[in-house]
Amino acid sequence: MRAAGVRRFSGSVEVLELPGPRALRPDEVLIDVRACGVGNWDEFARTGDWDLGARPPMALGAEAAGLVAAVGDQVAGVKAGDRVTAHSVPLREEGAWAEQHVAASGHVAILAAAVPFDAAAALPVPALTADQAIGDALEVRAGQTVLVHGAGGVTGGMLVQLAAHRGATVIATAGADSAGRVAAMGASTVLDYHRPDLARAGAPADRRRRRCGGQRGTRGLRRGGAGGAGQRPTGHDHRGPAGRRKGHHHAGGAGRPRGRRLGALVQLLAQGVLTVSVGDRFPLERAAAALAHARHGAHGSAIVLRTGNPG
Repeated sequence: MRAAGVRRFSGSVEVLELPGPRALRPDEVLIDVRACGVGNWDEFARTGDWDLGARPPMALGAEAAGLVAAVGDQVAGVKAGDRVTAHSVPLREEGAWAEQHVAASGHVAILAAAVPFDAAAALPVPALTADQAIGDALEVRAGQTVLVHGAGGVTGGMLVQLAAHRGATVIATAGADSAGRVAAMGASTVLDYHRPDLARAGAPADRRRRRCGGQRGTRGLRRGGAGGAGQRPTGHDHRGPAGRRKGHHHAGGAGRPRGRRLGALVQLLAQGVLTVSVGDRFPLERAAAALAHARHGAHGSAIVLRTGNPG
């Protein structure tokens, strides 16, 4: 099976020839992957700082979209031929940057025919992270004011869209070149985070305000996380005893089961409530370049790998 990954932690990303998937366990789904998401969290996996539950040589990747090839004998609600997306961590086998990917059935969501595989592959990690921050950590409701820092990124954009969908007034910070796009996502005010007087230009003091941190968050907020009074930041920052980020990270890890949560987000994507802009698309053979692009920033657009599988 052709895949992209590493032979050792911190090694170069390269094309690998791996054994085909083993026989499925009763609760598993085998996906013929069409597209897979690429993000800076994959750099954590490459270095071993985020423990996905597998060891090199291994395919990287935590997001996959494609067609179901087979299901375990206890799987309900998913069948061969279904269009799906998945974020299944800890890994059951190999990562998602492969021609086939084994996922827990509870981590899989059915895709509407109108949802492109590229968008579906780029959705899970940022959308689940944002949904947990907006829904679980901050419990955002209509009439509240939400301040989103670093809204120009993919996850920041998801935070804006989900908060606006809940009826909140969204004030966002972003670069000047992202202001129009962030406003179109639902932010009523977009502040340039390069302004030296940003703190004074923000939202008025309001006990109902909630703050969501993306890049360049204010002091006390973690990069890529979310916080408010009495709230812990969320995101890929759950560390095990040895300090390594563990596979049971926050994205989709709380509240309703991950597949159900992802399914609800996929429905919002199909309805146009959520949008994810896919920028560069790379073949598996150029996975190293895709990851380098993700590390250096993609200006608010998601990055995907395509496996070359038909369909």
